[in-house]
Amino acid sequence: MSCAFAVIMAGADNADLSVLTEVRSEPAVPFAGKFRLIDFSLSNCVNSGIHNVAVLTQYRPRSLNDHIGIGKPWDLDRSSGGVRLLQPYRGGPYGDWQRGSADAIRRNLDYVLQQKEERVLILSGKHIYLMDYRPFLEHHQRTGAPVTIAVRRVSRHETHRFGIISQDTDDRVVEFQEKPRRTQQNLASMGVYVFSRDFLVELLSNAGGDDIGRDILPGLVEQGHVASYTYPGYWADASTVQAYWDANMSLLAEEPALNLYAPEWVVHTRSQERAPVKLGPAADVDGALLSNGCQIEGEVERSVLSPGVQVGEGAVVRDSVILNDTVIESGAVVERCVIDKEVRIRQDALVGHSDNNRPNPELPARLNTGLTLVGKGSVVPAGTRLGRNVVIHPFSGADAFRDGSDNDNDKGKSNGKGVESGTSIGRNLR
Repeated sequence: MSCAFAVIMAGADNADLSVLTEVRSEPAVPFAGKFRLIDFSLSNCVNSGIHNVAVLTQYRPRSLNDHIGIGKPWDLDRSSGGVRLLQPYRGGPYGDWQRGSADAIRRNLDYVLQQKEERVLILSGKHIYLMDYRPFLEHHQRTGAPVTIAVRRVSRHETHRFGIISQDTDDRVVEFQEKPRRTQQNLASMGVYVFSRDFLVELLSNAGGDDIGRDILPGLVEQGHVASYTYPGYWADASTVQAYWDANMSLLAEEPALNLYAPEWVVHTRSQERAPVKLGPAADVDGALLSNGCQIEGEVERSVLSPGVQVGEGAVVRDSVILNDTVIESGAVVERCVIDKEVRIRQDALVGHSDNNRPNPELPARLNTGLTLVGKGSVVPAGTRLGRNVVIHPFSGADAFRDGSDNDNDKGKSNGKGVESGTSIGRNLR
């Protein structure tokens, strides 16, 4: 039996992913064609010999629940251990909506106390990485610290997105800053922690604070209770639209930093049975990742396609991420887009087509690099031209393009055939 059991945090909303998280939780967001973000944490657990896993859910959990099920793809369909989906509940001293990672675990301390393992591995369900947790757990045991945090170096322009630490020569954390605006340090928390179980139970039973990084760690650091473990491998936090697009595009490199093909560290997932990829006589594919069931009659360049995507004759897909069962009809052009599941891009539509890079008012700090987003189940009418930084909210049909946006700031920017850059169409489901 492993010396640790895992708790995966999977309940928070993240508006920075826009349409992708209007219909699902962030850990359920598809990635790299066939996977979902939570597959990496689940696979890391079982590949590290950890077969007792709890997943704490809250925000829009249905897709995540359906995906995980009883855990069979990860060999977690077990009578002893296995995977447990812990939902919010009413009643008892802590039963209510969860307010953060620490609060979510606090509300499930009865479950934590029932486990036999002496250590609790706390993970985020939204990060992309391949990590053997065994050396991390061994390091935790060697240091004797009640808490150990996994860290990695990030570029200086990214430090404002993460918790940043300073450490001494003995790997003790001497300072923790949660998402600092400016800092000279660049060791970022990976959202991977190991706590001694009894210490965690006592801590959360007696201390307030809702979030581990913001509320709990700074005090523990001041008391000298936190050690660090520097992880040298690939790790990505795809929590913004740009970061999500970048992480997908990085897979198209000749030797990508994230190796999804290593037989010794398989990323497991729940897969549907699909026919093989089919390329038509006029198909032209260059530098793309195609999943099972894709049917390509047109041109695909530098793009990631999920299962069941269809690209019609004369259609062009370039620098885009296209999710399951989307159909791009003949003559349509899709460029620098993230298109969710079951979308239909009608004949001769131009999506992401403009020289104007006006930011989108919904996410002006995030949606300003030219990416256009189309939400699940939407239909882009034939011949429609969509500019850059456009947001089409889920399940928007032809009427939404005729009527314009539900956002008063964008009224009049759709005339049925053209949607200006920086415009939002349809109703935000969040």
